[in-house]
Amino acid sequence: MPKKIFIYFVLFLLVVSAAVILVKGLSNEDDWICQGGQWVKHGSPSAFQPTQGCGEALNAIQPDIVIYSPLRGQTIQSPLAVKGRARGNWYFEAVFPIRLLDDKGNELAVGQARATGDWMTEQLVPFEASIFFNPGSASIGTLILKNDNPSGMPEKEKQASVPVNFNSGQTAKIKIYFNNSKLDPEASCNKVFAAERDIPNTSAVGRAALEELLKGPTATEKDNGFFTSINSGVKIQSLSIENGVAKADFDEQLESAVGGSCRVAAIRTQITQTLKQFPTVKKVTISINGRTEDILQP
Repeated sequence: MPKKIFIYFVLFLLVVSAAVILVKGLSNEDDWICQGGQWVKHGSPSAFQPTQGCGEALNAIQPDIVIYSPLRGQTIQSPLAVKGRARGNWYFEAVFPIRLLDDKGNELAVGQARATGDWMTEQLVPFEASIFFNPGSASIGTLILKNDNPSGMPEKEKQASVPVNFNSGQTAKIKIYFNNSKLDPEASCNKVFAAERDIPNTSAVGRAALEELLKGPTATEKDNGFFTSINSGVKIQSLSIENGVAKADFDEQLESAVGGSCRVAAIRTQITQTLKQFPTVKKVTISINGRTEDILQP
């Protein structure tokens, strides 16, 4: 083969090789592809799953956490839904803490984000949370998401923040629990169903929910089968929530002329489920004029 032809042949091979490399680099081979809002492996990519969003508007991106909701600068209302993805090392026992602050740093709400997938991984794991809050007179605030750091070592703490706006005069959506003759024709003693109500925003949302419960079902709710086992005219003496325990104290009207174990169970279940809708409540203690023993007897 003449020398000139050999040189041309070598150059041709070099050009073809370069073209193949370029096309491969521009293609999605061995890469992460966005499909249906999810990052999907194509081939065997050497890089970690991308931390930037896939088909979603994002507002806070860090190597270990991506926040989809709320968006930066979004006007939020109570209850606030928080969603995103965080690497497994952000969680401890599948949760990590979140806080909502006003513009002066006052705490408006606390809660926990919970993994909705297997958190024992180095990959990004979806999370969700819901918190109730009252902004008061504040017009702006900040949502803080921190990694769960059981070691307590400051150097291991991480956090992400999202600035948000509040809508003055907003309402909060709560649930109250009643029995329902249509949804439960057999009238199970401790089976209750949620009815939704909109209430003016308040920091005492737990008490407001109980007050709505004590009003009983509305005419529309009655038409839909809802009924209450709680006496009319019951008054709340006090309500406190501490360390996950809600202590609700009522006057003697709560147990006046109450008979039958089924009705007693229904009353306790209505109150308990209404309070346990809030993430800060894990257990409910019911008392009457301060007494917890020998109350609501069948």
